[in-house]
Amino acid sequence: MFLNCLKKKDKLSINQGSYVSNVEIALFIDKIKSNIWLFGIPSWLFGISDRSIAVFADGYLSPIEIFQLFTTFFFFVSWLYLKPEESFNSNDLGPSQYQEYLDRTQANKLQLKKLHMISQEYILPFPYICQIYHLLNLRHLETVHSFSLNNLKIFQISHFQPTNTGGIIKFQTILDSPANALRIWRQPIVEVDLILHTPYTVELSIPVYNHKRIFVIFHAFPLNDLEHHFFIDIYSDLEWPKPLLQIILHFASCLTLFEDLPYLRALADKNIGRLFNLSKAPNHETALLFKRYVELYGSTGEPTRLLEGKEES
Repeated sequence: MFLNCLKKKDKLSINQGSYVSNVEIALFIDKIKSNIWLFGIPSWLFGISDRSIAVFADGYLSPIEIFQLFTTFFFFVSWLYLKPEESFNSNDLGPSQYQEYLDRTQANKLQLKKLHMISQEYILPFPYICQIYHLLNLRHLETVHSFSLNNLKIFQISHFQPTNTGGIIKFQTILDSPANALRIWRQPIVEVDLILHTPYTVELSIPVYNHKRIFVIFHAFPLNDLEHHFFIDIYSDLEWPKPLLQIILHFASCLTLFEDLPYLRALADKNIGRLFNLSKAPNHETALLFKRYVELYGSTGEPTRLLEGKEES
């Protein structure tokens, strides 16, 4: 959801920044072309003058000299017709419009920076498919993270939508315990979004209060058959003091990762390749998003290849 919002708002920092960079490059190239063309005009005039003086110095024009003069004039006229066209003229993108794009891009970057809370980066000694399976299986919120989430329960799956590169699942969670610390910043029952953006990117969107949310972006990239690079980025529009919120989020992120490690190690020691076979993938509704992952990417052979490589080593 958070990544989709970035794409919808004029593609925010990524696409707008890319667009403005392309504009700057195009303007720079146009300037180089114009300068080369302008420099060529006096150069050709000097060449024509020098050639004419040399030809008429003896008062006799030979056929070869006439041909040389004709050729020189022909290339000079051709050079005039080769005047480069500007990629961005006043009708397409005036100075005020270009400045507007720059100002808007800077504002978007500032807004994105304001929403960004923390980043964490790890190299974990497990195949990345173990991480993907863990992130997409909702039951692990109740089991693997039972301590940090204080026995949070999944109430029901309210929505599931496949996409071209992944899918979106919405599920309601309930805080059973009255002493659950999460009650400080959320209602007892809320609807959480889990989104598979790419084979390596998963987003968790958590409502807090007054339409404020916390967005957690996970990236898991395979380094080899036995390791993966794991990135955690958290964004939020909560109006809490940012240093305090950063401390809380760093602690919560480290705690959940600490809970992950024994389970990921157990997964790595098992043959979970069968889970990436569509006929053997879990059928319960809490694994709908993982099953979608298998439908899209299990047939590529990447998960199976990594598992086979681990077993051979």
